[in-house]
Amino acid sequence: MAFMIYSVDDGHVPAWEYLPASNGLVPKAGMALTQTSGELGVAAGSVKPTYIAMVEKDTACAKGDIIPVIRVTPDIVFATSNTAAFSSVTLGSKVTTSAGLQVTTSTSSGVAEVIAVDDKAKAGANGTVLVRFA
Repeated sequence: MAFMIYSVDDGHVPAWEYLPASNGLVPKAGMALTQTSGELGVAAGSVKPTYIAMVEKDTACAKGDIIPVIRVTPDIVFATSNTAAFSSVTLGSKVTTSAGLQVTTSTSSGVAEVIAVDDKAKAGANGTVLVRFA
């Protein structure tokens, strides 16, 4: 699914920024990204994202290609999907991300705070999970 804006606490529309991508990055709309050495790369696992990609590309970026992103702030709630059943994950837990596109059930060094989980996500993979990167 990826990380799509579900709500923003005060209702504002996040501004787009245009930043350079790292060589080989294949951005997907809603992909969690982080900036390292001035370039964007995938924020996966226990790496807290600072940006979300707003573009979808089928081919890899060359070093320095400029792509549109939004900045991750604590007031934005994102909807995403899960890689495995959330039967034992409780609300308020912080989980890790998978490939910058989904959340996992791992709470070890988690970065995405679970706000809500639908019944499909509780039973298996690819349900809807609402998270905040606080």
